[in-house]
Amino acid sequence: MSKRDYYEILGVTKNSSDDEIKKSYRKLAMQYHPDRNPENKEAEAKFKEATEAYEVLKDAQKKAAYDQFGHQAFGQGGGHSGGQGHGFEGFDFNDIFSNFSDIFGEMGGRQTKKRSAAQRGSDIRYNLEISLEEAFRGTVEKISFTIPSTCESCHGAGGEKSDICGTCKGNGKMRAQQGFFIVERTCTTCSGSGQVIKNPCKTCRGEGRVNKEKTLSVKIPAGVEEGNRIRLSGEGEAGSRGGTAGDLYVYITIRKHQFFTRKTDDIHFEIPLKFTTAALGGAIEIPTIDGTKAKLQIPEGAQNGDNFRLKSKGMSVINSGGRRGDMYVKINIETPVKLSGDERELLMKLDKLMIAKASNPKSESFFKKVTDFF
Repeated sequence: MSKRDYYEILGVTKNSSDDEIKKSYRKLAMQYHPDRNPENKEAEAKFKEATEAYEVLKDAQKKAAYDQFGHQAFGQGGGHSGGQGHGFEGFDFNDIFSNFSDIFGEMGGRQTKKRSAAQRGSDIRYNLEISLEEAFRGTVEKISFTIPSTCESCHGAGGEKSDICGTCKGNGKMRAQQGFFIVERTCTTCSGSGQVIKNPCKTCRGEGRVNKEKTLSVKIPAGVEEGNRIRLSGEGEAGSRGGTAGDLYVYITIRKHQFFTRKTDDIHFEIPLKFTTAALGGAIEIPTIDGTKAKLQIPEGAQNGDNFRLKSKGMSVINSGGRRGDMYVKINIETPVKLSGDERELLMKLDKLMIAKASNPKSESFFKKVTDFF
């Protein structure tokens, strides 16, 4: 089977510059790379084809030979030769890997570098539960947890002077060829640091860190909400081999309250109300989130489900200088149960009077509509 023209494969011409050829290859490599197209044989074939074309056209001597003799310049008419499984002389897998470092390294904005032995510590998460009252007024909470901390024996160094790892030559990674591809793995000797400790510290066994219990005071601002997080810089895991510490993130959860429900900066409160109070009206006292009492005036003829607003009796608004939300009180009118004979008699008399005076306009209007319907 005849091989496709290398210029056609990359979508360039003989007059294209090196940068244009490289740019075109990078686009195809990104599109058809096996990592992006798992189990896709067609994409894998196009990736190999584009790589083969680029390996020739990026090299001035190979390109000149190809321009003059075509695929014949590399023997066997461009057919596949044995051994390495490539279709032309000088096809070097290490060159391809270096090329991938150039191409894909640019995507991350940097080239592959040797790793430093010092590694930053990991960030950690701590879940802290507080009451709604504590969220309202703010509080200071002490938290304790066990965390990798700097070893005091070696001051985080892990031991005496370190040397470049002889296995990976300081790269922190090892390369191995598997068929067409070069596979890169973390060096098992130095765990990816690129360096090894000559005489590891006996306390931390060369890690530079040991697990210790840590206690901190965390300031919780007034008005904090469910899911808010507080960042404590440098209070996370200690870095290895002298690396900087990570951060601690305290995530806030708020316990369910027996009376109040929070919605953003407002407090919602439901109360059962005697039907006589709803009918006659009156003043009642209710609790508030700040621990005081508030007087709520119920108007005569209040209806079930009515909401009453108490301004500035809600939650603290975070970082607002003391401003508060509102409190909404919903009334649920309670129907009396287990009536005595006298109570039942009084209610029956009241019912007759209410019918005569049309004291329940909503129900009377509704049942009139029902009668008309039938």
